[in-house]
Amino acid sequence: MVRIERVETHVVKLDPPEAYLGARPNGDHGDDYYLRPPWRSLYSDRFETLLVKLIADDGTYGWGEALAPVAPEVPQAIVDRLLAPALIGRDPRHVRPLWARLTGLMRERGHLVGHQADALAAVDTALWDLAGKAYGMPVHALLGGAFRTTVPTYVSGLPRSTDGERAELAADWVRQGVRAIKLHLGHGVDADLATYDAVAATHPDLRVAIDAHWAYDTGDALRLGRALDERRAWFLEAPLVPEDVDGHQELAAAIATPVAVGEALRNRYEFRTWLAARAVDLCQPDVARTGITEAMAIAEVAAAHHVPVAPHHSVGLGVAVAAGLHVAAAIDAMPAFEFQPGTMRVASRILTVPLAGGPVSFPLPDSPGLGVDVDHSLLEDL
Repeated sequence: MVRIERVETHVVKLDPPEAYLGARPNGDHGDDYYLRPPWRSLYSDRFETLLVKLIADDGTYGWGEALAPVAPEVPQAIVDRLLAPALIGRDPRHVRPLWARLTGLMRERGHLVGHQADALAAVDTALWDLAGKAYGMPVHALLGGAFRTTVPTYVSGLPRSTDGERAELAADWVRQGVRAIKLHLGHGVDADLATYDAVAATHPDLRVAIDAHWAYDTGDALRLGRALDERRAWFLEAPLVPEDVDGHQELAAAIATPVAVGEALRNRYEFRTWLAARAVDLCQPDVARTGITEAMAIAEVAAAHHVPVAPHHSVGLGVAVAAGLHVAAAIDAMPAFEFQPGTMRVASRILTVPLAGGPVSFPLPDSPGLGVDVDHSLLEDL
């Protein structure tokens, strides 16, 4: 019987060829985190992440990744101090029992979300990778089988400073076969609509969505949403602050454009609240924040409310991308997986073999586990 013998954690910080979502607003550079007004979140010039490696006593191993774009040292400490001791000596094929064990460690203290959840996600993904190798099966097969062998994607972000430049970049993607783009906006209703119109004009069949990055109050979100209804927009993501369930419910009831939410949520219980309130029309769990086990549970809760699931992906690297693809393939109502061009130029740098795929779709990995391996020599050089 195989047992987990060792748990390794690796903080990774890589310099990209182009900053995620474009250069800093003030043009400066440095190792400090910074803001992108009007967005409230901290950002880094680097791609930062946490990799977790579970090594079994027979020499096999599994990789996991936490979405930790800032301060990956925080979930690293949680894995090292709290989760790793509970894993040593356990059978990695018992993924769901181990998930129940690990989530219970800090549950009564209110730690099912935040950094604790990010750390859990990395460990859970590594367990699925290791279990797949133990059984000789890809993760999507362990999840019950894939609904598709090719995962459709949409291009997320046009990191340019003017609408003309964004339209030119959109036209480049259209020439490569792209027919779905999400804009990272939240710069004011009129400015967002001007950007939308410039990009939508590049092709009559182009589906365009807006990620508002939680920037609006209810009144402006309603104005934006009603204008997007007239334009038959694909979806409106994160329009209000992430804790405002009632506001999102009011918005979703008032507009036809689907309201998309999910990257800030970590588990089925949070999603159940939003779904029961009819505050979300498109669920966007990020597998590097939920883990594979919880992502599939979220998908089932969403299915019970007849709501599709389009997994979120931002700056997670190659392991997180692979995990998201397996989950996306195993969900029935799954319109598209998020393709971040800037991220994908960096994501495979940590892998021994780059992920195949482009802006329109990804072929589904079909080798045991996640189907990817991390370049150990790169980790030694960090």
